[in-house]
Amino acid sequence: MAKRGLPIASSNIRKIIKEAGYRYRKARKVLTSNDPNYKDKLKKITSILQNLGPKEKFFSIDEYGPFAIKIQGGRSLVPRGHARTVPQHQRSKGTLIVTAALELSTNQITHFYSPAKNTSEMVKLLNRLVDVYTDQECIYFSWDAASWHVSKALYARVQEINIKSNGCPRVKLVPLPSSAQFLNVIESVFSGMARAIMHNSNFPSLEAAQDAIDKYFAERNELFSKHPKRAGEKIWGDERVPSEFSVSHNCKDPKYR
Repeated sequence: MAKRGLPIASSNIRKIIKEAGYRYRKARKVLTSNDPNYKDKLKKITSILQNLGPKEKFFSIDEYGPFAIKIQGGRSLVPRGHARTVPQHQRSKGTLIVTAALELSTNQITHFYSPAKNTSEMVKLLNRLVDVYTDQECIYFSWDAASWHVSKALYARVQEINIKSNGCPRVKLVPLPSSAQFLNVIESVFSGMARAIMHNSNFPSLEAAQDAIDKYFAERNELFSKHPKRAGEKIWGDERVPSEFSVSHNCKDPKYR
C-alpha cells in the first residue's frame, strides 16, 4: 500500500479485516480413527445397543492407571493471599491400577485392582462378569485395541466359555475401532472418578485411596440402580459426558490423569 502511495496504519488494516467478516480462531482438533473398518465397527456396536434384549448386557471395559499415590495438584478454592503448593519431588506411597467394566444398560460398575495391565487380568474380569451375570443369555465385551485385549489366551477363554455354556451366558467380543479410545464410555466414568477423588488428593496410604474409589463406585452404582432414568450428567455432573454410547462424545478427558 505504501509503494502505491496509499500508506495505511496497522489499526486500519485490522478494521478492514474485521469488517470483511474474518476472525482469528485456533484450529480445532477433530476426533478421528485410522481404522479402515471404522464405520462398519461403529455400525455394528450401535446396532447391538439398539437391539439389546432383556437378557443381554453390554460392557465397556478398560483400566485406570497406573496411578501414583502422592499429593496431587489441581484447581482448588483457597482464601485470598494463600498459595497452595505441591512438592515437585515426592516419594510415592504406592501405585494402583483399576480394572473395570461398565454395563451400559444399567450403568453399573464392576471393578477390582490389578498389579499390571495384561491378559490374565482381562481373563479375571471376564470370569467375574460371567459369574455375576449368570442369569443372562449373552454378554457383549467392548474395548480398545490394546494388545492384552486381543490376545490369543483371552479369545481361547471366550471360546471355552461358549463351548461349555453350563448355565453361563454366551460371550461376544465387540472391539472398538483402533485409535478410537474416545468412544470408550467407561473413560467418562474414570474421568468423573478422577475429578472427584484423585485431583487435589493426599491419601495417607494405598489402602485409603482404594477405599475412596470403592466408596465412589458403590455410591454411583446405588444411585443409578435407584434412578436409572436419571443416569449420566444429571446425577454425576463431574463426568465429562453422559454415560451413554454416542459417536459425538469424547469420553476420554485428556486432563483427568
